[in-house]
Amino acid sequence: MKTPQQVSDWFNEFYTAVEQSPAATAITDTRGVFLFVNRRFLEVTGYSREELLGRTPAVIQSGHTDPHVYESLWSTLRAGKVWQGEMLNRRKNGELYWEFEIITPVHNDAGEIVSFVAVKEDITRRKQQEHELRLLATAFETGQAALVTDAEQRIVRVNRAFSEITGYAASEAIGETPRLFQSGRHDEAFYARLWDELANHGHWQGEIWNMDREGNIFPVWESITAVTDATGEVVNYVAMFHNIRERKNRERELNRQALHDHLTGAGNRRAFERAMWAVGHESGDLSVVLFDVDHFKQVNDTHGHERGDRILRELVERVSGWLRTNDTLYRWGGEEFCILLPATGLEGASILAERIRQWVAQTPLDGLAITISLGVASRLPGESAVALMERADACLYQAKREGRNRSVAEAACPH
Repeated sequence: MKTPQQVSDWFNEFYTAVEQSPAATAITDTRGVFLFVNRRFLEVTGYSREELLGRTPAVIQSGHTDPHVYESLWSTLRAGKVWQGEMLNRRKNGELYWEFEIITPVHNDAGEIVSFVAVKEDITRRKQQEHELRLLATAFETGQAALVTDAEQRIVRVNRAFSEITGYAASEAIGETPRLFQSGRHDEAFYARLWDELANHGHWQGEIWNMDREGNIFPVWESITAVTDATGEVVNYVAMFHNIRERKNRERELNRQALHDHLTGAGNRRAFERAMWAVGHESGDLSVVLFDVDHFKQVNDTHGHERGDRILRELVERVSGWLRTNDTLYRWGGEEFCILLPATGLEGASILAERIRQWVAQTPLDGLAITISLGVASRLPGESAVALMERADACLYQAKREGRNRSVAEAACPH
């Protein structure tokens, strides 16, 4: 049997151990009133002993813990069993914090519950990390394709969108490198610039053409980030990309609409100006044929504008079919059109103009006999596009003045 002094020494040692324990510890009576709290408990809650002893844990409750948790807690403890679980509590300064608690009933010699001992661990940081991981996992599974590689560019993880866009299942991609879906459209200089940007700035973004599992090549907008460790060494690369095929198609369509006449589909004046600028720096022959539909106002007045529109559309379709690959037809305005003929001198342009005149005269358009008048001019050395078109227009005017349904080249056109 221990002496009173030994009991006292043992109790002091026990008290010191509990008081200095890194785990927040509290002892309550059977009603939950605090009888003892240790130093760590005070540090976690922000309260002093005087503010806690004699009160219940309600003082630190946040109001955010599910009431069913408390019901489970008390039914378990009153049954004489150990309860454990998580609670969201509130510190004295109002800050919320998460705790993992183990509460143990203490029995006397008769087996009656006389008190409860609660040992608590502040798990706020762990819960925050779990929340961040859930956020990252959610972000990783967005509509954007995502992949993670190691420092040697071996793929270690891909998301669902990656598989949907590329056609490669995760099992097929992991362990491979991004060369798996390279299209071959980019040269070594392109990738050299990409890696130089990653090395110097840790990030690169831009447009890349990739190839899916079926061999289809498609454009993506991609962002690549280098992930470094505490020493600055690259440990991973994270790439996010999305398919921009639809956007590219819209851009092409908008560009087509901006450069084409909406009624006939022929190029418009803006497209003609671009084409003239492109060939303006080239040497060699260049000719234009300017033509319009004879008495077109009378056609509209007699047969209506809708039929007139159909005639213009059919005229463009027919004339376009008679041109060479490098020749281009433009709607100059109203019923007036222009043909740009690269690498073609005046003689060749005149022959083509006369053939077109004859073809139109011999082929009804929307069931009507239609004729056209044409003016032909070839570029002079150093001549501007405006001057060239003015000479072609003078020849067209001459053809109309001479009775229409004819072509006039600049050699026969007075200036």
